[in-house]
Amino acid sequence: MPAALVTGAAGGLGLAIARMLAERGHAVTVTDLDGEGAEGAAEAIGSGARGRRLDVTDAADCAAAAREVAERDGPLDVWVNNAGVLITGVAYQQDPAAQRAMLEVNAVGTFNGTRAALEVMLAAGRGHVVNVISLAGLVAAPGEVAYAASKHAAIAYSIGTLADLRRSGVRGIDVSAVCPDGIWSPMLEDKLDDPDAAASFSGSMLTPQQVAERVGRVLDYPSPVVTIPRWRGAFVRAFDAFPRLATLMVPLVMKAARRRQRAFARRLERQAP
Repeated sequence: MPAALVTGAAGGLGLAIARMLAERGHAVTVTDLDGEGAEGAAEAIGSGARGRRLDVTDAADCAAAAREVAERDGPLDVWVNNAGVLITGVAYQQDPAAQRAMLEVNAVGTFNGTRAALEVMLAAGRGHVVNVISLAGLVAAPGEVAYAASKHAAIAYSIGTLADLRRSGVRGIDVSAVCPDGIWSPMLEDKLDDPDAAASFSGSMLTPQQVAERVGRVLDYPSPVVTIPRWRGAFVRAFDAFPRLATLMVPLVMKAARRRQRAFARRLERQAP
């Protein structure tokens, strides 16, 4: 049975990805900083899934988790770096500790997980690292600037690591960066009234299941960068290509995003029992 590990998987997108992997026949290790939450999620998944506390900012802990999976379940076929933190705020007013926390989890956590996974994957000669980034990894998002910066670092590391594998002649291991639009998950559930989070509501609000399904397709058809939905990826890349025009348009774009955020909140209120 192929083995897989997912970080930040006690709930939300991570849990959806872990469940998808279990349905595909993987022996899944569900990890999270909340160890009890990880164990509860694994129990809910069933299919032999296991839970483990994992601090992605601790490189030694990530390396130990990768070795444990490889020794217990056989070759580690899939490692998904999903753990992430979003703290909104105006860039030049935000608490430096909040900015550091996002860099440590979103960027350094991705570095640590990728290295840990590759250590055992290289020994086996196969594997796939999937790094959950965000469309914010492709464009600077007002109100979420430090988050976007951490995701820019993560996507650069993801693409660059794949390039290093290929220049070293490694062909059996893939690294993919998955960049979804806003996802209705615990990361955004407390930000419906936060104007600094409006950019996350500016496009298609996805479900964790939709993104998990797309991750499954990436495993079947590896690609260095995948945007979800594809049209939003093209839009934000165009926005990023013309920074002078983009900054001039920001007030209008954010005003429209705030309207969409409020409309989404009203829709949720109507659907509430």
